[in-house]
Amino acid sequence: MESLRIVPAREPKPASVQDTSNSFGLHDSLKHGPRSLAAEITQTSTVRSRLENWEATQDNMKLQMQRQLFGLHMPMRILMERKLVSQNPHMPILPQSNLHLDILMGRDETLECADFMGSAAEMTQPMDIHADMEKKLRM
Repeated sequence: MESLRIVPAREPKPASVQDTSNSFGLHDSLKHGPRSLAAEITQTSTVRSRLENWEATQDNMKLQMQRQLFGLHMPMRILMERKLVSQNPHMPILPQSNLHLDILMGRDETLECADFMGSAAEMTQPMDIHADMEKKLRM
């Protein structure tokens, strides 16, 4: 059963050579798998990873609470409605907003920079409607 976590969980700390060494002081590949230098060098901030997972954790908590209160049908219905309204039939190059999805996600009362200034992707792309429609329709 999923927990009703309010704050995102910490990411597991990658094992270092000291944690996975055998009696000779070498990395034990048979027990711990191949050694990853990228995981040892790249260390992300725990605050950054928690902020990136904040919305997903809050959404998961709300769905779990609805499941416990109303049964399994409620979160399934909400996820189905989100999937249906996220399929947008409009032309991909034109600026658009998905008010239905914003209402279902609870973002209809918040303002973000992308709401009134446009996203960065819209500003950098040249308008080629035909190429975008071909890409969308897989032609």
